[in-house]
Amino acid sequence: MNLFTNLQTRFRKMVFLENKPETGEVFLNQRRVFTLPSKPGWMFLLLLITLFIAATNYNLSLGLALTFVLMSCAWVSVFLGFRNLAHLHLLAGTAQPVFAGEDAQFTLHLINRRKYARYAIWLSFSSKDAAQHAVDIAAFSRTSIQLSCSSETRGYLPIPRVRLQTWFPLGLLRAWSTWLPDVQALVYPRPELNAPPLPYQGSEKNDGQGHAGSEDFSGVRAYQTGDALKHLAWKHIAKVDVAAGGQLVTKQFSGGSASDIMLDFASLPKNMDVELKLARMTSWVLEADANAQPYGFRLGNNHYAPATGQAHRLDCLRSLALYEA
Repeated sequence: MNLFTNLQTRFRKMVFLENKPETGEVFLNQRRVFTLPSKPGWMFLLLLITLFIAATNYNLSLGLALTFVLMSCAWVSVFLGFRNLAHLHLLAGTAQPVFAGEDAQFTLHLINRRKYARYAIWLSFSSKDAAQHAVDIAAFSRTSIQLSCSSETRGYLPIPRVRLQTWFPLGLLRAWSTWLPDVQALVYPRPELNAPPLPYQGSEKNDGQGHAGSEDFSGVRAYQTGDALKHLAWKHIAKVDVAAGGQLVTKQFSGGSASDIMLDFASLPKNMDVELKLARMTSWVLEADANAQPYGFRLGNNHYAPATGQAHRLDCLRSLALYEA
């Protein structure tokens, strides 16, 4: 059993399929580039064998000459295909944060420090259904490419293993390598749709800028988990058959005095799902930031005083993304 494990470990190291991410710039040396005949390459090899056997049996000097010429072309194709991928320098860029459900964009830089150009290098993630992108790199230059990966849950999303391959120049040979950069994308919680109004509390301010006051009735909306019972529109509910699929409705108010906004995770109903709480606070953060309203934030050990601005918004979203992660 130990012998089998050692052989398996050596094989993984030989083909460079370790799961350890690589930091900084990576160099594709000769040991990291592997070559295999493609489907047309195997057919071409079968053709060469057939031509060689036929020319030998019938003593055809021109047939042997044709066979060796085609074989020479194949050897040149092998050399050019291997050189097209080997000795490249790879560098991963930063990934911008996204919300759960969106595609994370990973920027990859390919650097060519050789005096010859590289053609038709295909990049993709190692999964079978991953989209592939082809790039050409001029001599002594660099190019950048973005690969997208869907995000499902909040937290850090590590980049999947990247596969580089080329069939240059004749398609007879496939040269390939893999790369696992040490880069992650931060995924924020998915904002709740139709979230309740912002929670105003604290000392009132008669500045007339309240968006969720309690003086003027402005209509009703669908009931959201956590709405106060006193705000339910009982007259409307009495006309609705809830058993037949009718929805509860809540009163909405506008105008009046405004007050400080405090987004406190502990103040949400205890029977709510944790992810739903985070989604609601995410929606509130975005709404308050869009309205340029100062808002405080409390989540676990993260306490932020009421403020506005991009830095405050990013700190709150980061805390929501990494809560208990």
